[in-house]
Amino acid sequence: MTTLTIYPAIDLKDGQCVRLRRGEMDQATVYADDPGAQARAWRDAGFLWLHVVDLNGAFAGRPVNAAAVHAILEAVRLPVQLGGGIRDLAGIAAWLEAGVSRVILGSAAAKNPALVLDACKAFPGRIAVGIDARDGFVATEGWAESSAMPAADLGLRFEDAGVSAIIYTDIGRDGMLSGLNLEQTVALSARLTTPVIASGGVGSLADLAALRQAAAGTRIEGVIVGRALYDGRVNPAEALALFAG
Repeated sequence: MTTLTIYPAIDLKDGQCVRLRRGEMDQATVYADDPGAQARAWRDAGFLWLHVVDLNGAFAGRPVNAAAVHAILEAVRLPVQLGGGIRDLAGIAAWLEAGVSRVILGSAAAKNPALVLDACKAFPGRIAVGIDARDGFVATEGWAESSAMPAADLGLRFEDAGVSAIIYTDIGRDGMLSGLNLEQTVALSARLTTPVIASGGVGSLADLAALRQAAAGTRIEGVIVGRALYDGRVNPAEALALFAG
């Protein structure tokens, strides 16, 4: 069976750890007001990576929750992948120098593909592309804007760029605990040589077990889990044990 990495999500809104429903900022549930403490909690639970998103930044097009991100970086030594509002090489460089392991380019990848190519050359192995899809088509600007570009087309655009991972999120399932869109995620990974991280909809250990089975023989290398961990629907120890062997 494929060994998968679980990336617990820390989504930042107004300095707090929240989860959204289908990407709607007015549908935010606050789970913690101390991002550093939350990072330590996920570390102590045994997770080996953190997935951090500056939600305000994704909408604003610039970093907004920098203080919270720095608090996370100071609290733990785990590798962190960070996305949200990062739109230029200077911003990428600043976060990598601050201790972020991998920068995620989402809206920037869709609207400014040259930035991804330049970033991959400048920072090999440290750039991921976030593909957020609504009904199979790319959405940008914190999911507020939809496009006519199929998600797979965006992934294929960066096949030879040296992107470390494609993070594929089904917006319609994000925060809904209704299960991952395995069909689209597997189909995307089948068309790419770049590793794919699944995101959006994990609501139970059974969803993770289904992913583990579906991911066998594919390039799916991990999954992001948010609300289900915060709500206690997924037990960290059980989830890690499921993917360990």
